[in-house]
Amino acid sequence: MKYIYAAVLALNLMAVGSSATTLSEEEREEAKTKLVAEIDKQAKLAQVMNDMIFSFGELGFQEVETSAYLTAMLAEEGFDIEKGIAGIPTAWYATWGSGKPVIALGTDLDGIPKASQKPGVAYHDPIVEGAPGHGEGHNSGQVVNIIAALAMKEYMTKNDIEGTIVLWPGIAEEQLATKAYYVREGYFDNVDAVLYSHVGNGFGTFYGNPSMSGMVSVKYNFYGESAHSAGSPWRGRSALDAVELMSVGMNYRREHLRLAQRTHSVIVDGGDQPNVVPQKASSWYFFRETDYPHIKALWEVGDKMAEGAAMMSNTTWDSVVMGTAWPGHFNKPLALAALENIKKVGMPEWSDDDIKLAKALQKEIGAEVIGLAEEIMPMREPPPQDKLTGGGSDDVGDIAWTVPTIFMLYPANIPNLPGHNWANAVSMATPIAHKGIIAGAKAHAMNMVDLFTNPELLPEMQDYFDNVQTKDIKYESLLREGDTPQIHLNEGIMKQYREKMKAFYYNPDKYDTYLEQLNIDYPMVRDSK
Repeated sequence: MKYIYAAVLALNLMAVGSSATTLSEEEREEAKTKLVAEIDKQAKLAQVMNDMIFSFGELGFQEVETSAYLTAMLAEEGFDIEKGIAGIPTAWYATWGSGKPVIALGTDLDGIPKASQKPGVAYHDPIVEGAPGHGEGHNSGQVVNIIAALAMKEYMTKNDIEGTIVLWPGIAEEQLATKAYYVREGYFDNVDAVLYSHVGNGFGTFYGNPSMSGMVSVKYNFYGESAHSAGSPWRGRSALDAVELMSVGMNYRREHLRLAQRTHSVIVDGGDQPNVVPQKASSWYFFRETDYPHIKALWEVGDKMAEGAAMMSNTTWDSVVMGTAWPGHFNKPLALAALENIKKVGMPEWSDDDIKLAKALQKEIGAEVIGLAEEIMPMREPPPQDKLTGGGSDDVGDIAWTVPTIFMLYPANIPNLPGHNWANAVSMATPIAHKGIIAGAKAHAMNMVDLFTNPELLPEMQDYFDNVQTKDIKYESLLREGDTPQIHLNEGIMKQYREKMKAFYYNPDKYDTYLEQLNIDYPMVRDSK
């Protein structure tokens, strides 16, 4: 299905892979200087946006408050908003401008279960006990992109620069559950480049694939027959037995799988109560590998284990794809250009209080005490494909195999933290995050100047994409025909906690910062309790 935006955009298409407006190198540098100054003026807006999203703390597919807040702001700024894209209620696609090139900025929105944490406090102190929170730092990424986009939009308007800016959210990234659907529905068919932002503890970018695995997320449902667990257990067929047998089988098989594989699971339905033989039970697996054929092969292993478990327990089974992600591969010419802009921005100036918080938190969790990053991340040559050993995943990989893309890390978090943990939320509504956001916004604004006004960059990017990245490897979605976004995920958790969390939503009309609203004397460390 082609969307209205794509049809309208097609009427304005210029030569693919070229900028409509050309500036000299000197003029581009002048533009970058002006944009940096403008972004510095938006530091208060960035802080308010960041702290507001942090206070929402919403999980994947349930980013209702976050999406409403951001789309309302973008609509006020003149962006056209398409809501509910790809059948996902909290997803949206915001566009401004006209014609080519089309530059899309994306990043994620969702939080982490049980990661509620007071910002600026260097020990575990939840805002709402047991509630979700931004224990990854996804509250900050859209702020980076929007601040950069607004500055570039104003510059383009004043200087008659042609082109289209797109903003989009990674909904349910922690479930790796949506970006493949965006690709399938054609939202990147007419995009020339993607600038992807992700919270980090350093500042930099990379090209190729440094360590990212692709994956498929699969829920296995087993079906048996209930019976009284004590009175007539022989009349039952336990679906939970199948779940447990599959787990045992996968764990034994793990010894004989490639080092690059990563397989992990949780039981999402283990039955109702012990005295009833479970007639239904489910387990949820992530199968990670470093390329499409090995992901498919590992998935087939999982299916065989499910079939064997069902045979042993006299049950039946089916599966649901919960999400997919291709391994990352990022554009070299664009990454090299972005790194030069990152160097021009430089690292934020950390205060003594910022460093004090970082060191106290590192000590609290038993990590090496090093404080905050001081230097730009160096660009490293990616390892050969056959040397990749696997790692984390991000479904931006599906987009990166569709259109030239970079992955920029901006310095809003603290080094040496465990990830997906309350500790990763500590900095995310503090001056550390606020400074990191501004640094990232400046870099992306500079990147947009290059993309919109340097006629050499887009063809170089496309050449790398066509003749290096996709020369021998072609994108093929891991989604099966009939797979749909699992928009019900996290409904129960948010229903349980949302009202409690609402009491702590940030009120910028009353409080200067979220730290002030929570009565936090920044930084709060063990010896100051």
